[in-house]
Amino acid sequence: MTDLFGGAAPYYARYRAGHGDQAIEHLATTFGPDSSVLDLGCGPGTVAIPLARHIREVTAVDPDEEMLAEGRRLAAEVPNIRWLRGDSTMLRTLPAFDHVVMGRSFHWMDRRTVLAELDELLPPDGVVALVGPGRDPGEDPWEPAMRRVRAEFGLGPMRATNSYQATGEHHHDVLATSPFRDLRSTMYERRLAYDLDDVIGLQLSYSFSAPARLGDRLEAFTDAARKALLASNPSGRWERVEATEVLIARRALA
Repeated sequence: MTDLFGGAAPYYARYRAGHGDQAIEHLATTFGPDSSVLDLGCGPGTVAIPLARHIREVTAVDPDEEMLAEGRRLAAEVPNIRWLRGDSTMLRTLPAFDHVVMGRSFHWMDRRTVLAELDELLPPDGVVALVGPGRDPGEDPWEPAMRRVRAEFGLGPMRATNSYQATGEHHHDVLATSPFRDLRSTMYERRLAYDLDDVIGLQLSYSFSAPARLGDRLEAFTDAARKALLASNPSGRWERVEATEVLIARRALA
């Protein structure tokens, strides 16, 4: 799939909530300070940049050059990140790595194929780590209003073959039938505040309403979103609890 996030990179970097210090520290402790970690589907460096401060090096890989460019800009003073254009079908061409982390990206992949390849490529103690929303993330408080706007503009979800969107099979269930079926899940919660611009910017970070997909309807979409959001909540302010799961998957012992 190409151009999933066309034009979304600056909105992704600015408006997507990071995973929080506790989640990043959990990953760093799991990997160890001398580790080399592949961040597969890195986006603009949401995991790679804070993680790089704790470990030896990060190889940050993404198919979207705009995301990589945004990551390079944000990480201008972080020397131990290598930014590469690529995707989950190119694992064998990448520099060697000790562990792999995926933040909000595994759901786009042919997950069983990726895990089978990682079983061949990772060292015996190599870890597959997922970081992002938990199994039941709940609905954002602005979602009912935004759902109506997306319907008005004919915007639906994007799906990749054998991905979570296509099959509905949760990551936990896929991992449980893979070589990496020794699972440890830890949840971290933060309360986050959003204003109107935050919520609209967030919409433009998503694949289903990225600027490239909206095209010349971008201004009309943001105007409609603004009106719908204020109609549903005239204060233009929202709060939500961000629940982040760190899922550590190791090979099961024989």
